[in-house]
Amino acid sequence: MTPKHIVASTLILISLLTSPMFADVRLPNVISSHMVLQQEKPVHIWGWAEPGEQVEVSFAGQTKKTKADASGKWLVALDPLKANKTPATMNITGKNTIKLDDLLVGEVWVCSGQSNMEWSMTQTEKGKDEIPKANHPQIRLYNVVGHINKPQPQEDAPGTWQACTPESVKKFSGVGYYFGKDLQAKLDVPIGLIGSNWGGTQIEPWTPKVGLEQVDSLKANAKNGGIYNGMIHPLAPYSFRGIIWYQGESNCVSGDTDIYTDRTIAMVKGWESVFQQDDLSFYFVQIAPFPYSTKFKNRNKGINTESLPRFWDAQTACLDAIPDCGMVVITDITGNVNDIHPRNKRDVGARLARWAMAKNYGDSNMVYSGPKYKTMSAKGNQAILEFDYSGSGLKSLDGKPLSQFMIAGGDKKFVEATAKVVGNTVVVEAAGVDKPTAVRFGWEETVIGNLGNQEGLPAIPFRTDSW
Repeated sequence: MTPKHIVASTLILISLLTSPMFADVRLPNVISSHMVLQQEKPVHIWGWAEPGEQVEVSFAGQTKKTKADASGKWLVALDPLKANKTPATMNITGKNTIKLDDLLVGEVWVCSGQSNMEWSMTQTEKGKDEIPKANHPQIRLYNVVGHINKPQPQEDAPGTWQACTPESVKKFSGVGYYFGKDLQAKLDVPIGLIGSNWGGTQIEPWTPKVGLEQVDSLKANAKNGGIYNGMIHPLAPYSFRGIIWYQGESNCVSGDTDIYTDRTIAMVKGWESVFQQDDLSFYFVQIAPFPYSTKFKNRNKGINTESLPRFWDAQTACLDAIPDCGMVVITDITGNVNDIHPRNKRDVGARLARWAMAKNYGDSNMVYSGPKYKTMSAKGNQAILEFDYSGSGLKSLDGKPLSQFMIAGGDKKFVEATAKVVGNTVVVEAAGVDKPTAVRFGWEETVIGNLGNQEGLPAIPFRTDSW
């Protein structure tokens, strides 16, 4: 055989070996051994094979069959499963067989956002004490490895499911870990946590085009987000209960106050669409006090002392705009207000878990939010405020007189006010303001108000005006 014939024969052999005829069934990284499958929802299992190839998935007494489509993609939906703490095996069979071991069934949550969600256990307050104790075989961790920005949606991303151990937890989200640890202790079912984070990012690149198209103010410029393409799309349509989200600092810096609520709506709607779940819970953290007006004045000349309070206002508006939504306030646990990364992630995760326990898991006794402004009425020179989420009653969190209240009259000029708890209300007044028209609380970058409820949860900063 001549060298020319040898080359030709080699090329033919390579062509045959790489053709669909020899295509093995394969899976995305998120479908693998050690994973947790979501209970009480259809469970999506998917991958790739030769076009037209029959694929069979067997698990927990169920067997589902399908055929790969013309592009080689396939998907089955297992019927809803009950929680199971005993490791089980899944077989996926086409022309080859894949065996997935050590699978659990329980509750799965996505933990996502920018640096305060990405902040690992090694970086958190008292993390060195907690990490050696983090042996939790019923908690499984999946972290999307690296920071991935792509112009088109990706089919896969690097990552692997691992049991929670002192070693595997080191680089996992501190907020996510504490959230999952609390849930597992209270529910006594397996918990799966999927981390996908990138510090310094705005919300826009996390949003799929399909979400933007559902929001009138954003649909005209709807484009696929690059981070969504690389770090969220590869996870879809994995079944899970909900999202915990900690992001917003970068949008606050850029002055996105007026549009941030709509951007959040678009992201949540988009994720619900691509994950084929219209009932995802969405619990997020209101960003912490920080002197944005001085720290970022060189980056954004328009930023001022009201930029952060107005951004808080936009985040609070999400509570009424997004179904199954909850917000955690952390003004009281910030620590150093000059650090944009509060190190206490334990309490942040625990407060997110309160929302899940009350809203998803039926703990009717759980107080899950601090006071949220409801209504204001004027009586003489006093403004009388009523609140939702008062818990067992309103109080000063530090035992001192209520602080950080301001009041305005007809001239719309705010002055410092005194405030006190009277029954289930807060009464606010100030010398020189005879007919109150508006009240603000905590409307400042770094000086923290002390109103809360008896359960120790701080009130949401608010304004009654729209000036």
